[in-house]
Amino acid sequence: MRVLVVEDERNLADAIARGLRRQGMAVDVAYDGDTGHEMSYVTRYDVVVLDRDLPGKHGDEICAELAASGALTRVLMLTAADSVDERVAGLQLGADDYLPKPFAFNELAARVRALGRRATPPAPPVFTVADLVLDPAKRSVSRAGTPVELTRKEFGVLEALLSARGGVVSSEELLERVWDANADPFTTTVRVTVRTLRRKLGDPPLIETVVGSGYRVARDAAG
Repeated sequence: MRVLVVEDERNLADAIARGLRRQGMAVDVAYDGDTGHEMSYVTRYDVVVLDRDLPGKHGDEICAELAASGALTRVLMLTAADSVDERVAGLQLGADDYLPKPFAFNELAARVRALGRRATPPAPPVFTVADLVLDPAKRSVSRAGTPVELTRKEFGVLEALLSARGGVVSSEELLERVWDANADPFTTTVRVTVRTLRRKLGDPPLIETVVGSGYRVARDAAG
């Protein structure tokens, strides 16, 4: 899941980002409205955690423009105000959810996950391909009944490939969906991660390289 946090309180923004990354999400951060607005249009995020009172472009404007654009991006609006009128106003602007400050991180993370599920096409509760089983909810993978221990990035790459249902997923798309804006677009990290993932999944190989295009789950396995 790709998340953008737009929050001018740097310590809070960084804390939210660290917490969401620990839960396996790819998170970018903007500390003002102008930067957040630009990032939200350059990259397709599943969820934008958006502070309402921002320097530069106001959070209300960003929210309204995202809603009007028809993008699948979901908006969780944050504000120091806790009145019913404030919440109603935020929702009327197009926010999908509203969370007053201060908040418990666990609640924010749960709301982000719930919104993320609404931002993408429905996926099966469990992916089963040949003798491979991936359970996104449990964050577990097994092959032929034997558990396979994966890092967060390896799990994210495998989930993205399985979600494509046999379609080719480019290195650039994997980098965008599984990593974040700090990732070097010229890095070999995707290739290295796929190589390690293949080794952990064992034989027969499930992931094919499509030269010049990217990677896919083997067609006979995907079918």
